[in-house]
Amino acid sequence: NITPRAATPPGAQGAPNITPRAATPPGAPDPQRVDARVIENIVRGGIPHCKALNMRVAEVGADWVTLALPYDERLVGDPDTGVLHGGAVTTLIDTVSGMAAMLAIGRLALVATLDLRIDYLKPATAGRELLARADCYKLTRHIAFVRGRAYHAGAPDDLVAASTGAFMLGAGEDSPQAAPAPAP
Repeated sequence: NITPRAATPPGAQGAPNITPRAATPPGAPDPQRVDARVIENIVRGGIPHCKALNMRVAEVGADWVTLALPYDERLVGDPDTGVLHGGAVTTLIDTVSGMAAMLAIGRLALVATLDLRIDYLKPATAGRELLARADCYKLTRHIAFVRGRAYHAGAPDDLVAASTGAFMLGAGEDSPQAAPAPAP
């Protein structure tokens, strides 16, 4: 694995501005390893939009994640019915899908949504927390393919929405284009 480093000083020549990641000492936990705690930290503090929506991790498996979106009147799309806005549902599904992709590769990485199709099957019930679970069903070198579904607690088969998506892994990593260009 490689990570960007500071720009090459003006006039310097050489390889792209990347440096190998330091090896983890034997017996020490791998700081790049992704687990439930890391995903919770990302959702609660690393993605400001998720923090603002008060999302939380409900459950984590080997290659799947379930996130919860508490009901909040600020997120209502139809004041007459109290139904959540579709954008809040989209954010929940997009986030849980990206977390499932990262979990599947087993390390911290930038993950970018390439394609996300969401079928809205029915309105979310007003006043109820919405859950979304996503699982990575196919992993290639650069792309994770993920399925997701949104539902209310206790009714995982009564879907509010279903999704399929493709996510680019390591977006901007391992690429000379990610490093600043040397000064002329």
